[in-house]
Order: sequence, then structure tokens, then C-alpha cells
Amino acid sequence: MVIARNPEKVRDIIARARQKQKTVGFVPTMGALHQGHLSLVRKAEKECVFTAVSIFVNPAQFGPEEDFSRYPRSFRQDRILLEKEKVDLVFCPQPRIMYPEHFSTYVQESALSDNLCGRSRPGHFRGVCTVVAKLFNIVQPDKAYFGQKDLQQAIIIGRMVRDLDIPVKIRICPIIREKNGLAMSSRNRYLSSEEKVQAAAIYEALFCARSRFKSGETSALKLKNMIKNNIKAKAKKAKIDYISIVDYETLQDVKKIERKAAILAAVYIGKTRLIDNIIIKP
Repeated sequence: MVIARNPEKVRDIIARARQKQKTVGFVPTMGALHQGHLSLVRKAEKECVFTAVSIFVNPAQFGPEEDFSRYPRSFRQDRILLEKEKVDLVFCPQPRIMYPEHFSTYVQESALSDNLCGRSRPGHFRGVCTVVAKLFNIVQPDKAYFGQKDLQQAIIIGRMVRDLDIPVKIRICPIIREKNGLAMSSRNRYLSSEEKVQAAAIYEALFCARSRFKSGETSALKLKNMIKNNIKAKAKKAKIDYISIVDYETLQDVKKIERKAAILAAVYIGKTRLIDNIIIKP
């Protein structure tokens, strides 16, 4: 496994892989790796010959009051995990490499970013699109792998790739959950034992809503109210940021579920903001 800290070295390694006709799979991460990340790595290794992973805590996607400074960083452990997975290349640049002095060019998606986390975290997806576009330009993968937990992000990246003619296929892979149903996330490290128990209420409420939908309930308002009530009843430390039911393609709220949709939740458990979702189809 090669560790590269600058784009020139990455391009050189990728060029040599291309000369050997190797397909390149890429998993962008912010580190603090868990089984959710590793499931993406395994999918990349299954579909591609050469696998690259980036580890970069991207300052451009954090707001001024958010957790950039305390976001978990565990490069030594991440490296051990990736070596066990037989990853070929790890790109771990410093912020000054990705955002040199006088950096002034950003990528802004304007149709899918105004709802959900985009409404709660202004500027977040501008930072995401910018860093992912840069990473795609550096690594030049054939396929890139994202988790469904960050569904809005993955769909926005897919739109960016389409709109800007970036030659990479986007793969959205299933959410990996802890035993109690909580979606795996690097931010789960912030949770106390009690908070982890309460956080399980998020998925439980989403699961109940999907069951109610399968039983014939198509009113988005009724399903959202049911989710809110279930979370509040079982998680005393919960503060709901949003519960939304949106069209899967447009990410705009729907009143009635008539085609493929997603139920998404963003909930604070204590001071930790957690997101989760379930995809539903009539």
C-alpha cells in the first residue's frame, strides 16, 4: 500500500496502473474509518483492479460553528485497517495542498442542495462538491463509491458528475448499521453509551414508517408525524433538525408518495448531529 501526500505522486501511480490496463476504484473519506467505509472499499476491490482511498478532513464543508477542529482523526488506525483490506493507494493531503493560498474557485450545485442538510448547513455542499471534484481530477477513477447514509451527498455528486461530464461512475452502497440499528458514522464516537442507546430510536422510527407505508399509508405528513412522535417517545435527548420525505430524483418534499422516494432524518442526540434514511418504492 502506497501513501501519497501530494497530487503529483497520485497521478504518477495512477498512470502506471493505467498502463497495465487496471480499472481504478476510489473511496473518498474523511478518515476515522469504520465498517461502513470498509464496505465501500470491499465493493471497490470487487469491481476494480486498483483501489484508492482518500483521507482528508475537508475544512470547506464545515460551518464556523461546526466540529471541524474536533472531528475524529485516527490516521494510524485507519492505515492498519486499509492495509488489511489490501488497498493499493491512500491519498492523505494537508489542507494547504488542497486549498493553496488565494484559492478562490468553488463548485456549486444549485438544484439538489437547497433542501435537507443544505438548508441546515449553508455552504456544506459547495465544500463537498469542490473537494470531490478536485479528488476526481487528481485520482481520475473509473468508479467512485459513496454510502447511502449520506444519500443527499451521493445524489448531488452524481448530478455534478453528469453536469460537468466527469468520466466516473458513482456507486451508492447500502448503509452499514450497528447491532442496535444505528447507522455507522465517524461521529458516533462522540456519543456516550446512553446516547447510543437513544440514537437507535432514529432507525427504529424510520423502519416503522416504512412498514406503515407498505401497509398502504402514502401521506408524507402522517408518516413524518409518526416518525417524530416515535423518536421523541424513545429518545429524551433527541432534538429533531428535520424529518423529510422527498422525491428520490429531485430531493424535493412530497405530500404523497407516488414513486420512488426517500425518508430522511437529521437528529441531534445531545450535541451530536446524526443522519439516517430509508428508501421506499410504491
